[in-house]
Amino acid sequence: MPIEPAKILSHFSVPKKEYVFEPINNGLINDTYLVLTTNKPAYILQRINNNVFKNVAGVMQNIETALHVLKSKNYSSVAVVKTKKDTSYHKENGFWRVLSYIDNSTTYNTTKSNNIAFEAGRIVGEFHSLLSSEDVVNYQDTIPDFHNLIHRNNQFFDALEKAKKERTAAAKDAIEFAEELLPDLLDFCFTELPIRVCHNDTKLNNILFSKTTDKALCLIDLDTLMKGYFYYDFGDAVRTIVNTAPEDEKDLSKITFSEDLFTSFVDGLITHNSILTKEEIASLPQGTVFMPFIHGLRALTDFLQNDAYYKVAYPNQNLDRCVSLFEFSKKALDKVDYMNAILKKKFSQ
Repeated sequence: MPIEPAKILSHFSVPKKEYVFEPINNGLINDTYLVLTTNKPAYILQRINNNVFKNVAGVMQNIETALHVLKSKNYSSVAVVKTKKDTSYHKENGFWRVLSYIDNSTTYNTTKSNNIAFEAGRIVGEFHSLLSSEDVVNYQDTIPDFHNLIHRNNQFFDALEKAKKERTAAAKDAIEFAEELLPDLLDFCFTELPIRVCHNDTKLNNILFSKTTDKALCLIDLDTLMKGYFYYDFGDAVRTIVNTAPEDEKDLSKITFSEDLFTSFVDGLITHNSILTKEEIASLPQGTVFMPFIHGLRALTDFLQNDAYYKVAYPNQNLDRCVSLFEFSKKALDKVDYMNAILKKKFSQ
């Protein structure tokens, strides 16, 4: 059924104007349109992927709950635009929502800028500082077991058992690496860590920056906002900031771990260092190995399941994504002692 964005938008409380709709294609899950009027961006129109987010009402409730406290002079939140029936989404050929557009803003997929890395760390710290008093009981799990490695391990071996022979053959090296590292990471469990309200998808392109100053403005794409551990958000941000190659990079020699960018990110983060416990700080290096690995494992699982979850632009993209992410896990594993030293130094200042 063809999408009619103008018809969808008409159900929301927006001024009656002539709007132009431009598809935004950088997301792996939702269908997104930039809504413009007089050649200027005004809104984001988005269809929430109900195959991934089964409880759309819970997703929107989490977002609205968080947006009430995500307000400060250093944090510029997006706003949810209500429907004419005063609801946060409209159901028509899927579940649709409208979000405000923050003027003069941009995102980056990768960076080589120490300032961008610093600002990313600062805004992640600001985000967690603002949410630090929130009760996780008030937030629903939008994707149960999202970062639960035991669950992802079970999914992987189930997919491996059912996969076509040509897919398992193509992924032979990645499968062997997963089977090698899984036992160590399954033992990585910090039961004493506080459970926080986390973003759970803090890759660099989910941070909005000012076009003129490069100051980080806020975190976007809040669908996975739910309870979690701080190392989830730390590890996810680091994997996309200190590695200057794209997530599906085929040339593994381009997968890097920039110590300068890592240090800059931590420098930004420590502007809010009082929110973290000693145990949380100790978990961060291993979390930097954990997060790219679990994303890589999910991509590998999806490849073995014939690309059922992520959107792919070409046949082996999930496998390329997996191999690239696993390569970064290896780089991060080699840098654990370095990360421990930097974190100990910075958080003791």
